[in-house]
Amino acid sequence: MAKLKDLALLFKLRVTFLVVLSAMLGYGVGVPTGAFSVVDLLVLGLGGLLVTGSSTAFNEVIEVEQDSRMARTKERPLVSGTMGMAEAITIAVVAGAAGTFLLWSTFGQLTGILSLLSLFIYVALYTPLKRLSPWATFVGAIPGAFPPLLGYVAAAGSFGLAGGLLFAVQFVWQFPHFWAVTWALHDDYAKAGYHLLPSQGGRDRYSAFLVALYTFCLLVTGLLPWAFGITGHWSALLALVLGLVMLFHALRLMRTLALADARRLLFAGFFYLPMVLLSYVLDKQ
Repeated sequence: MAKLKDLALLFKLRVTFLVVLSAMLGYGVGVPTGAFSVVDLLVLGLGGLLVTGSSTAFNEVIEVEQDSRMARTKERPLVSGTMGMAEAITIAVVAGAAGTFLLWSTFGQLTGILSLLSLFIYVALYTPLKRLSPWATFVGAIPGAFPPLLGYVAAAGSFGLAGGLLFAVQFVWQFPHFWAVTWALHDDYAKAGYHLLPSQGGRDRYSAFLVALYTFCLLVTGLLPWAFGITGHWSALLALVLGLVMLFHALRLMRTLALADARRLLFAGFFYLPMVLLSYVLDKQ
């Protein structure tokens, strides 16, 4: 049981679950009528779990020193010493290779290449850039938006407008979501030398303004599948309502600069993404 707990922490299973879910919902949007396969969906979920878990494991290997300085990461297995560095690297390599092979062999080279590209950008570009610049958020949002696109490509066999719009929604969503996280954990991140809020002033009015601006952009982006005739009116209404809820909390944060409002925005964002993606699946035209 202890090893399973270590593996769950190494793979950051709570975060990984949302990533895998968005890939599976992307599959639901892309799959042609009558072609839905439970087996393919489960294979996609397993492959996504392995590739995402590999990314987070490599991330923890690279950032073990920084993780040791923060309260939120001090229980991770490499920090606590319950897992060795060689073991973590082995798990990361095996999981990444197995997940990529599974996706490539089942769904074709486009899906396999997307999974490899996501792994590379997250580990080789985003992870080291976190210590250098707030622009890491932009770089990290690219592989972070791949899951629904990957799921769509796995189902459809090719890129398409709908897949691109799914990528756009998840890409824009990450900015208010991640900045809400970093707003709440700014002091803890600072202990490790991370400065991830968009303003050099940290929790200031300009950071809050950008949070609100990107939340408004998310509200608009979430309506694009409806505007292009890919989904129907009900999903547009849900995306509008949930987008307005997020915008309400973002505007409150801009007014108060309070941690409580950052947390409210964070929870609203956790609700927004899976519900809106699910509505696209149920309401696709």
